[in-house]
Amino acid sequence: MKTVAENKVEGRSGHAVFCADIGGSFIKFAVSPAPGVLMPLERVATPAMDWDAFAASIADLLSRHERAAPLSAPLALSIAGLVDPQSGLATSANIPCITGRRLAKELTSSLGRRVVAANDADCLTLAEANEGAGRGHPIVFCAVMGTGIGGGLAVDGRLLRGAGGVTGEWGHGPILNTTVEIEGKVLHIPRFSCGCGQAGCVDTVGGARGIERLHLFLHGQNDTSHQILERWQAGDEEARKTVSVYLELVGDPLAVAVNTTGASIVPVGGGLASSTLLIEALDLAVRARILNRFDRPLVVPAARQDDGGLVGAAVLGHQLVLSVKGE
Repeated sequence: MKTVAENKVEGRSGHAVFCADIGGSFIKFAVSPAPGVLMPLERVATPAMDWDAFAASIADLLSRHERAAPLSAPLALSIAGLVDPQSGLATSANIPCITGRRLAKELTSSLGRRVVAANDADCLTLAEANEGAGRGHPIVFCAVMGTGIGGGLAVDGRLLRGAGGVTGEWGHGPILNTTVEIEGKVLHIPRFSCGCGQAGCVDTVGGARGIERLHLFLHGQNDTSHQILERWQAGDEEARKTVSVYLELVGDPLAVAVNTTGASIVPVGGGLASSTLLIEALDLAVRARILNRFDRPLVVPAARQDDGGLVGAAVLGHQLVLSVKGE
């Protein structure tokens, strides 16, 4: 992260913004006095079931820290859910009270300051494109690989947000192969049912629960993703087979995403990004499948894994300030 002085030298906006990373359990609250500078302020429980309590919690945070930024400072939110950029409607399984609400518009009205909101995967994408592994890359495709699969796309440091706010969501759509060839043997893999209502989505095999599902199908064992990856790294044959199948199934659609977007870097966030060896193996699988051959790593662990929501929200807030100023 840069200092305030360095940002002034670059001539970037020095207007402060408040930012919050809102998950189903906690709200992380911070202020960004200038682009590239983040000052965490507080963490409180998320009133996930009660809209009035949710809005009051946000108002209380702003009131307690009002001296940290001017009254005109906007508030930028990273939300564990979808935010439709056209209608402004929010949808969240983890924060039910915001579902069906025009989140930014309603909070702007009640708080008396500009509010902007985006999906947490989109905020991680913004963080990586501006202050992380994707800095300096014109097109950044961010892959989130945690419990399930998500993603986001940034062009020239700004989010590309399509209809419904689902740009970069490579985790859904019936696109998985049903056969995998491992060591000369063809394995038939079913199109597992997905929570989105379809079958054969990357989400069904690509995240932590997906690895576990594959391992159960292949070996009849109910092991956790951590156990499977630990055994794979230790040379266990059954775990090796599971990970080999995993790389075949997930490498294909991620390569399609790279070919389609033209991304020159793919930062990976989420719990699976903590397995460096898995990400390195996925990188090799993807680079073997794409048209543009890279002689350097393409799929890499996200640099802003721990604070990506707040950093991305701060970037979103500063971009709002610049757009209002016409810069």
